[in-house]
Amino acid sequence: MIQTFSSTIRRKEMDAVLTCMVDEKIGPGEINSRLITTVKEFFGVAGAFALRSPDIAVTYALKACGIEPGTKVMISALAPGWQLFAVKEAGYEPLILDVDPATACMTAPIIEEGIKNGGRVVILHEPLGILPDFEPILGLGIPVIEDVSQSAGAMIVAPQEEGAQNKKEESDGEEIKGKKAGTFGIFSICALEEHDVITAGGGAIVMSPGRREWPVLKQLSDDLTGIQMLPDINAALALVQFKEFKRNETLRKEIFALYNRSIMAGKNKTFVRDLEYGSTAFSFPVILNSGFKEVKQYVSKKDVEICSAFADSIIGVLEKMKENLLEEEKLPYDYSNCKSAKSLYLRTALFPLYPRLTKSQIDKISKIVGTLP
Repeated sequence: MIQTFSSTIRRKEMDAVLTCMVDEKIGPGEINSRLITTVKEFFGVAGAFALRSPDIAVTYALKACGIEPGTKVMISALAPGWQLFAVKEAGYEPLILDVDPATACMTAPIIEEGIKNGGRVVILHEPLGILPDFEPILGLGIPVIEDVSQSAGAMIVAPQEEGAQNKKEESDGEEIKGKKAGTFGIFSICALEEHDVITAGGGAIVMSPGRREWPVLKQLSDDLTGIQMLPDINAALALVQFKEFKRNETLRKEIFALYNRSIMAGKNKTFVRDLEYGSTAFSFPVILNSGFKEVKQYVSKKDVEICSAFADSIIGVLEKMKENLLEEEKLPYDYSNCKSAKSLYLRTALFPLYPRLTKSQIDKISKIVGTLP
């Protein structure tokens, strides 16, 4: 059976972790500091710190925004479920918003409606590696916290580079210039959980793209306790993952392109995205024309595993909670207006896409993607 997800951890990652263990320095320390240096270079941010969990990262990012307790924080219905509880535990009120069915992203009109309903800050989840249309969202004039857990490495190419980018690559291999995911908001978070695009086996990074905002975040970091910081044993894993990202992402994008061609011949579709630089190849999502269970059985017979893309999303978590409620009980969160998100939650599947896949496995999955019911 070809699994939906498989770790990109290789010998280099294991060597880094084992070295950390041999040195008996597994708590937060030197490697955590080295990771931050790499993160600042990778994203192009002014400052960052690495934490033990995404919940802590959200708490610090919201505190740095200077908003009052009880403020409504807008979050996508398709964002990871932990965001809902992290916002609540930090003392704020979650306001769950719908998404654009073509991209699974929140849009400016959706967020604008949220502002009318009291939203004052938005955590902008970038689902499945897809970047939203930033310009109109930033034009709304509210604090934006980016969640780049699935979109790390994507960028919006600078206009002056667009026409010349292919020539530059062919001639001198210069890096394409653009604004990277993680640098659009006032602050950014990047979870490092098991299935995030960069993993440390757990943890998260909170970042400040701008030099003006960094002192605010840095001052808060002075209150960090050792138990809140990312241990060196996790930081060692993340450090190699960042260094190996370009190679892994090149392989993922090659596989993604093959699947994308195949799906065009079938009944189903995937999300709209910029396949070159404006997205990250986070798995391969398929918006199903038929029911998820039917497709799962069809694929399983061919020894391929798929999973629901948004099973662990906010709407997924709330739907499961609703199933366990008694008749007289009511959910404490309202997502009744999130019709597009609910449809995508029910109909979106993830297909295996990772560097360890063999050519024969890739060809097999590619054929399946094009012949789905």
